[in-house]
Amino acid sequence: MDSETGNRFLDRSHPKIPRGVRKRAGPWTRLLELIFGGWERLMKKLITFFSICSTVAILALPVAARNFIAQPDTAFQDAACTDEAKEALYASFLKTRSDDPAKSYDDAKKYLACPTTGITEAQTKIVDYLKKWTAKYEEVTKASRLPDLLYNQKKYPEAYALGKEILASQPDNLKVMIDLGANGYLVGPLNNPALSAEALQYAKNALAALDAGKTVDDWKPLPSKEVAIAYLNYSIGTLSLQADPTNALKNLIKAAQFETPLKQSPYTYAYIAGAYETGPYAKLSEEYKATFGGKDETPESKLMLANINQLVDRMIDGYARAVALATKPEFEKSKAVWNESLTTWYKYRNNGQATGMDQLIAGILSKPLPPEPTPLTSLPPTATPAATPGNGVGTANGTGVGAANGTGVGAANGTGVGNRAASTTTPAGTTKPAGTKPDRPRN
Repeated sequence: MDSETGNRFLDRSHPKIPRGVRKRAGPWTRLLELIFGGWERLMKKLITFFSICSTVAILALPVAARNFIAQPDTAFQDAACTDEAKEALYASFLKTRSDDPAKSYDDAKKYLACPTTGITEAQTKIVDYLKKWTAKYEEVTKASRLPDLLYNQKKYPEAYALGKEILASQPDNLKVMIDLGANGYLVGPLNNPALSAEALQYAKNALAALDAGKTVDDWKPLPSKEVAIAYLNYSIGTLSLQADPTNALKNLIKAAQFETPLKQSPYTYAYIAGAYETGPYAKLSEEYKATFGGKDETPESKLMLANINQLVDRMIDGYARAVALATKPEFEKSKAVWNESLTTWYKYRNNGQATGMDQLIAGILSKPLPPEPTPLTSLPPTATPAATPGNGVGTANGTGVGAANGTGVGAANGTGVGNRAASTTTPAGTTKPAGTKPDRPRN
């Protein structure tokens, strides 16, 4: 067999281990071999003999001695649980209770580990008190670990498991619900549906409690109630965007109203644009195609198209803000996607032209985020002119198409195309908001 692939000891070139020279055994050795079968068998017989002797000796000991040998832990426990030892533990507990609660907790657990059979009435009261104190200590320390797991270590599965455990015994602990809910948007990228569902419910419960007037004494590590409300809305919006974009839109718009990093994050506005696109726009567009597609234009079709164009203008606004804020290298890939969507929708609203789009992006952050448009119930008396080529921002008349509050992007002409109802087929190449997420909740 080859020495590199097989057993090297079978190869003739491998040096053999030298064997010793066997000397002729002496008379005493031969005698022992006859009696005991050699030194090896002699040693085996001696070991067996001594084992039997040890067993006989143990069996001959008094019962108390055998119990001491077999159960040494009981003796040590008895020594640690004498009245004097317990008095010392309780004295140490009282001394360190305020300054070193961790040491007090350790003393209390040692005291509680002692048997309670036959204890005095005074000792019974001490046991009851220590049980309540240690339970409270464990409750407080669990709650204090949660913010560290969430905000510092970012161990989300472990943090949510701990939060769930705390809320099982303290279902009205609003601070825990706020911390879990405000960080809920960070759970989404973990692709854990069960955990995302829990985080969404925590955020909804916490926001409902705050809306009902409840509050907490200490918002830390969140700076304030306003920051908490912003991140709770953002978590609800991002976690429900796919299943319920129409309601998610309301939460996302509210999250952008507060002075937090969310207001300066491009993701916030990309999500808002995506919520418009997959929510109210998609619904109204399908309704328009089903009702007026391929038919002659009517006042009713014009009115619905005007409402659709209001939504498209909000989508343009959101994507423009996302592009304008995506200035860091980390946003490069997402920015390209957002810019593509912006270009598609901008051309859709401006007769296939992108003229003025750059100016729109440059000035979009100086304008307030528009609210959801109020549905139009009648057409304006005169048509609104198309977007001005120089800056891409049309003039809204407050009731017509475009933005009803005068801050919209690109005013619509409200007449459709040609003599037939205009098509509202989504322009090719549009996408949902891309990217990951902004930083952890902070101000």
